[in-house]
Amino acid sequence: MINMQSAFLIAARGFSEKQVGLLFFVFGMSQFIFQTPAGYLMDYSDRKVFWLSVASIGTTIMTLATALLAKEEGGNIGLMVLIKFIQGAITALIPPGLNSITQGIVGSNGMTAQVSRNEMNNHFGTAVIVLVASLIAFGMYPDIGPMFIISPIACIGVVAFLRRIKPHHIDHNAARGLKPDAEPTGTIATGYEPPEIVTPTGKKAPVQTAPSFNWGAKQNDAATHETNTLYADSPMQILRDTTLLIFTLTCFLFHTSNGCVLPLTMQSLALGGGRTGILMSGMCIIVAQTVMVASAKICGDYSSSYGRKPLFLLGLFSVSVRCAILVFLLTLKGDGGDESMLLQIAILSTQLLDGIGAGVFGTMYILVTSDISGGTGRFSLTLGLTTAAMSIGGTVSGYLGEMLAEDFGYRAAFGILGTMSLVPALLYLFCMPETLPKFNEISSETLTEQPPVSRLASTTSHDIDNEITKEELSPPSVPQTVSASENEGDTPLAEKDESSTSYAELV
Repeated sequence: MINMQSAFLIAARGFSEKQVGLLFFVFGMSQFIFQTPAGYLMDYSDRKVFWLSVASIGTTIMTLATALLAKEEGGNIGLMVLIKFIQGAITALIPPGLNSITQGIVGSNGMTAQVSRNEMNNHFGTAVIVLVASLIAFGMYPDIGPMFIISPIACIGVVAFLRRIKPHHIDHNAARGLKPDAEPTGTIATGYEPPEIVTPTGKKAPVQTAPSFNWGAKQNDAATHETNTLYADSPMQILRDTTLLIFTLTCFLFHTSNGCVLPLTMQSLALGGGRTGILMSGMCIIVAQTVMVASAKICGDYSSSYGRKPLFLLGLFSVSVRCAILVFLLTLKGDGGDESMLLQIAILSTQLLDGIGAGVFGTMYILVTSDISGGTGRFSLTLGLTTAAMSIGGTVSGYLGEMLAEDFGYRAAFGILGTMSLVPALLYLFCMPETLPKFNEISSETLTEQPPVSRLASTTSHDIDNEITKEELSPPSVPQTVSASENEGDTPLAEKDESSTSYAELV
């Protein structure tokens, strides 16, 4: 509902573009500040479901506060800034919380299929919520504030479904990324054993399951070598990963160029359009989210066989094409402001490309982050870093885009943003390697015979060995497994849970 809030503040409360840009600049900066600590919290905590529930309720309260307390023409802009700061801090918990819970349930091997399914449901749910909100706004225009009643209704559903996830459903070692090729929890109970870990001294060692508070200014110390205990990678070790730094920069630059294109498109349709303009503004989100469902499905079906990079590049380059079309359409519209329905529909149709760009990015950035963080024990922290880069990029884009639109017009704003969008696309094309892990490379024949999710749910690790070679299942740098009997008294990477339910039952 964030993008609906910008249209609401401008069309119904008379906020200027710069005032709205300021609010969402504060929102994005707050997300940026709290995103990485939120990821660290999710790596450390075993109460991920609780924190995700708190975040869902908190952001709903802040959405309602925006609708109820906003005064005409930004009369209480200070209070609105405070609300957006708090909301940004709360929502920072959602991406690492949702995705670490997902990885804890399905394991690294199940992430491609399940993230695709999560994103499909996310986009479809968003489309339904925005459709209902837009119809409420259309019917009650010009008093469109009541459309935000849909937010608490959706929140009740989120919390109700989160309560169905039980503690034994989540393998917290897999959720943290300590298991680079973990299977769904149901498979763990039927015989999955974690890969062997070897310390720098060459001795086999268990993993400290809870991430430590060591920030890693130095490499593994002597005490660690003496006890042969391997901890999760320190944050400083994570920050030295060149691939992660390139990917984080790509996330920042993509959102800097793309973040404000949707709000500007919505505003260009809402301004001067009255009741119809508000409905068309809401349709921008509905059209994009509907296409994103298909985009997420395609990413889940094909990224394991064709790799992450080709699909990611498709999403990155789509922004430039979309902005070029918007510049052309606004040129046809002219300074006179032709408000013909045909032109409005043409502008609205550019959201098909938003569905491709943002839809592919939303799914693939989670998978690429999971690929990069495999075996580090810092999945949520790494996801916090990449999501923080997205937040600050969207923040810069929000203020930059609104400023360009107010000072130079919407056509110039789209032109500049479209040109900027080429930078992350070219950076990813020439500097980013393929990140798909070897154990995730599934042949096209296997994908055709059986969907990835049902395949993982219905097979044991022995069955998978018969379909994929051992070299494909295990990264080259990770030797074979260590059983508890070989290191008596040590804590194994994963413990078998007799009460674990099957993956099919969970989803």
